[in-house]
Amino acid sequence: MLAVVLLAGGGVWLAVGGDDGQKSGANGSTGADQDSASGGGKGGGKNDKSGAEDEDRAAAERASALRAEAAGINAERKPGEAKALWLQEGGVDLPRNGSDVYGPWIVGDTVVKAMYRTVSGYSVGDGRQKWALKLPATMCAAPSQATADGRIVLGIMSGSGTEATCDALQMVDLNTGKAGWYKKYKRVGAWDGLSDPAMAINGDTVTVGRKTRTDAFRVSDGKVLFGELPGNCQPFGFASGPVAVAAASCQTAADDHKEQQVKRIDPTTGKVLWTYKVKKGWEISQFYSVSPLVVSLRKPEEEKWAVLLLNDNGTYRSQLIGDDPNYRTRCDTDLLTSGKALDGCLGVTADEHGVYMATEPESGLDPTNKVVAFDLTTGKVKWKADSPAGQTLMPMRVEGGRLLMHLGAAKGKGGGIASLPPTGGTPRMVLRHPASGADAEREFYEPKVAYTGGRSFLVSSRISGVEDGDEEKAKSMGVYGN
Repeated sequence: MLAVVLLAGGGVWLAVGGDDGQKSGANGSTGADQDSASGGGKGGGKNDKSGAEDEDRAAAERASALRAEAAGINAERKPGEAKALWLQEGGVDLPRNGSDVYGPWIVGDTVVKAMYRTVSGYSVGDGRQKWALKLPATMCAAPSQATADGRIVLGIMSGSGTEATCDALQMVDLNTGKAGWYKKYKRVGAWDGLSDPAMAINGDTVTVGRKTRTDAFRVSDGKVLFGELPGNCQPFGFASGPVAVAAASCQTAADDHKEQQVKRIDPTTGKVLWTYKVKKGWEISQFYSVSPLVVSLRKPEEEKWAVLLLNDNGTYRSQLIGDDPNYRTRCDTDLLTSGKALDGCLGVTADEHGVYMATEPESGLDPTNKVVAFDLTTGKVKWKADSPAGQTLMPMRVEGGRLLMHLGAAKGKGGGIASLPPTGGTPRMVLRHPASGADAEREFYEPKVAYTGGRSFLVSSRISGVEDGDEEKAKSMGVYGN
């Protein structure tokens, strides 16, 4: 929840309230210039033949139960409601504290998720597993987007126990599930060692940002593109997408990194194309949008928050001026315990017509909220739209001239995908999930949401359980469509 009052004023955005090696495979073998992959082995489970057979049998039984559950939901659906195409459980034996879930990444007719030490690809239409790739160690970071041709680079741990460090990279072809290059990068100094990596993909470049620097590699072959840049201001995270925009922090005499900047950087060379200096004491929290450029800023000591808009050339454009006391966004910094990407938030988006944000429901007992549109030039509110009674709307993106939003499920009410025109009005359902499956839909924990090809995808952002084995039975993914 973001409790804020946004105040205008001369570019000060105040808010009062409540960041070249040889190829090797994922089995941990490395080239001559690489360190060995981490210990820790593959994700849990029994290694003997009988144990594996028991696990396969149990997995088959759970899959059958899920198919029956989806069939039951569909048998009771009402006219106009979409089908529950398939449901999926966690299916992986996890450590005591559970695991973050990365993705989903949708490549052609395959949807991919990554969790703990496994990356898995499934058929979009029926949920059939197409491939599964075991990694040499636990995942600790991932970009929000893959490359245009379906490749991604994942952050994984090296070392073991308390000495384990998030300092290794594994490229994966999401089309085939094949592992590509693997390599490690150096983390130097206290600030770097304590920083949580933020990864992004821009074209054929993957960046791994930390508080004191960013390292960039070519996705296709792992070649080092750039590292520490000239000067005392270093990028600590990028936003994925066609334009490489970064958040940078500056090391002062006090070594406090309290001066920050927004930079546009050439993702191939590391050349800085422009810089915007943020007022001292404010920190760059998230990139809500890259085109137009919308930046979330925070002042932690005073619990202040603000939203800044920049022009394409890095000059000041406007700031949001809101009259609602609370706004709701769901970002990696809120959801994940590791690998906090600076982009990919649910609940906020932007296009050439405005910035769109969800409000926090006024009552904890009533999840009804509003979607607020802000003018790009003035930062002022243009319109507000109410969500359906008892449900919450979260903006996702603008497509084909309409704002697409996720509608959360409620007791006896299915969720789905809704839309609004740039002028506001009453939300219209694009895809309505069946009310008969509302209880199952509400089992997804703080779900990440994707909508493509007329299908919606819900993926739990984290899987865990109270008793051993609970995490294997927890719902991890649901797909809806007609």
